[in-house]
Amino acid sequence: MDAGFSLDRSLGYVVNRTALRLEAALARELAPHGVTPQQWAVLNRLWEQDGLSQAELAERTFKDPPNTARILARLERKGFVTRAPDPDDRRVQLVRLTDEGRGRRGVLVPPARALLARALRGVSDHERDLALDVLGRVDANLD
Repeated sequence: MDAGFSLDRSLGYVVNRTALRLEAALARELAPHGVTPQQWAVLNRLWEQDGLSQAELAERTFKDPPNTARILARLERKGFVTRAPDPDDRRVQLVRLTDEGRGRRGVLVPPARALLARALRGVSDHERDLALDVLGRVDANLD
């Protein structure tokens, strides 16, 4: 055993473990509203900018295109989004929020904010910003 490497002190391991735990907690918070964390991510991107293409949503949510298509099909069945061909390029599907999808923001954001506040208990704004900065640089280094 290599005494020079501790999994519990590995940034990748700790970040992954934390991300998995945050996702599981978010799933519990969103379950009563019938939305998964993956659907939440897509809805968030559309709340930021409605009318994105499926490819843009896949890229911005770090999902592969087939998984994105499945997520969108579920959101469509729930009445939260619609998909239609881009008038400028009919090969591209544009995704738009429905009124119901826009209205979900007021229902879904509060429990997500409460979860984040709980997760960040004892962490100052400065520490949070520093962590985001450091993780952003680590992410950029992997390009």
